[in-house]
Amino acid sequence: MDADLTPPPATHVAVIGGGCAGLAAATRLAQQGLQVTLYESSPQLGGRARGLSWKGQRLDNGQHILLGAYRDTLGLMHLAGVDMAQALLRLPLQLEMHRRFKLKACAYLPAPLHILAGLMFAHGLSWQERWSAIRFMARLRGIGFRLDHDLPLATLLTQCSQPETVTRWLWEPLCLAALNTPLHTASAQVFLNVLRDSFAKAKSDSDMLLPKQDLSRMLAEPLSDYIRSKDGQVRLGVAVTGIRKIGQGYEVISPTDTRYFSRVVIATSPFRAGALLAELPEMEASHRLIDVLMYQPIYTVYLQYPGETRLDKPMLGFAEGYSQWVFDRGQLYGQHGLMAVVISAEGRHQVMTQERLAVAVIEEMGHHFPALPAPIWHKVIAEKRATFACTDGLQRPAAITPLAGLYLAGDYVAGDYPATIEGAVRCGLYCADHIIQHTPAG
Repeated sequence: MDADLTPPPATHVAVIGGGCAGLAAATRLAQQGLQVTLYESSPQLGGRARGLSWKGQRLDNGQHILLGAYRDTLGLMHLAGVDMAQALLRLPLQLEMHRRFKLKACAYLPAPLHILAGLMFAHGLSWQERWSAIRFMARLRGIGFRLDHDLPLATLLTQCSQPETVTRWLWEPLCLAALNTPLHTASAQVFLNVLRDSFAKAKSDSDMLLPKQDLSRMLAEPLSDYIRSKDGQVRLGVAVTGIRKIGQGYEVISPTDTRYFSRVVIATSPFRAGALLAELPEMEASHRLIDVLMYQPIYTVYLQYPGETRLDKPMLGFAEGYSQWVFDRGQLYGQHGLMAVVISAEGRHQVMTQERLAVAVIEEMGHHFPALPAPIWHKVIAEKRATFACTDGLQRPAAITPLAGLYLAGDYVAGDYPATIEGAVRCGLYCADHIIQHTPAG
């Protein structure tokens, strides 16, 4: 093993993990002229936002949606030179549960009136049900979307007299999409944070941004290119196996070498971060918080139909069955006839084989769209620990740790957001900004 333990002449930051949090941290550091080395154990950047190839198609590890409120993510994409019009389809908010419910934001009113008007004229609800949803949103706005104490979202909805139909067709789909956690255990406060940022500020914040490229090409690769353009180093296929505190800095150990850094940002998934913290006694409290985190799955069932197959909308929801959302990737990615069906959070589908689940989803698609032909092929991608379970009252580890110069970054780290791309990006930027602010000039 080679060794390079000579302290660098200036601040040199190791960012461990090439997912959204690590890429955000490394990009900000490189932008500000700090020396940065990004480690990624796999041969591809992006973490859970990576792409993969199958049957001649580029697929996402999971189908993602961005929102207009994702300012930090969009800012990074702009910095990296991403053509937004080519990368994203921007649509005013429209939630449609196939043949059951339809909500469309009013294009002519400012926020939050555009959402309230949309609720007033939502299809599939009675006047009383619409009014109950409007009163709920008004109440949340009146308390600044801030609860005195956290509680399960299902409990809050019951306390606020939300009808079963409104919960089933509006609040529950939004909760699963945003928090990937079942309604009866999901954090009401984190859900309110998402509503606050998406629906209560600028009208464009509630816009749905549907990717037209796989996220590796849309996010990971442009940011990697930017880091390299600023003389940052990106080490793919290099797994960090240990971190040791040495003087004012840290040894970062990999199978190929050991290097010295003045700062370290651990931006891996939480279940990998815990292993890196195990040899650092000062990090015992953070390690305990990570160790007790629970996880939720996301299953994506890709169905390739004949090329002329097309849905009425690029994105549709379902109110019953296994399938929750379907994305027409022909309309989004130019992958004609390819559908991505998403199933968020835990459920009865987890005990099924992937083949049986695919057959069930194909049957549901045929029920919803009787004119559909038989699919040519299918592919199930199961991320069994896709996100941390964003439960009520959950204590999450802090980004700034008891060890000076050591940071935790990721969507699981303490913050306002659940496990989303924006949550990860925000945390990565926060760590980078703290390093920048505490780096001596010159």
